[in-house]
Amino acid sequence: MMDAETKGLVRARLRKTYGQVAAIDRMVAQDRYCVEILHQLGAVEAALNKVAMVVLRSHVETCVTDAFRSGEEADRQRKIEELMNVFFRYGHVRKAP
Repeated sequence: MMDAETKGLVRARLRKTYGQVAAIDRMVAQDRYCVEILHQLGAVEAALNKVAMVVLRSHVETCVTDAFRSGEEADRQRKIEELMNVFFRYGHVRKAP
């Protein structure tokens, strides 16, 4: 679980991205130049990636750490598999052949 400070940071960053997405919607409605829209989409993507990193760090510092401290091998293995799946899905890690 995220602590209050982390949750506040995540929510603030998400609110900022809501504003960015609304601005992009207005740009589309105004027939703005496609490349300008693409630049703004890239900015939203980068902002969301930063949010994802904050959430991932929180997960590792809390849930994963707790599983490793528990002494339960099954808990540790579940968290390792979970993290590997997150890295494969969202990160730049490729599955080994």
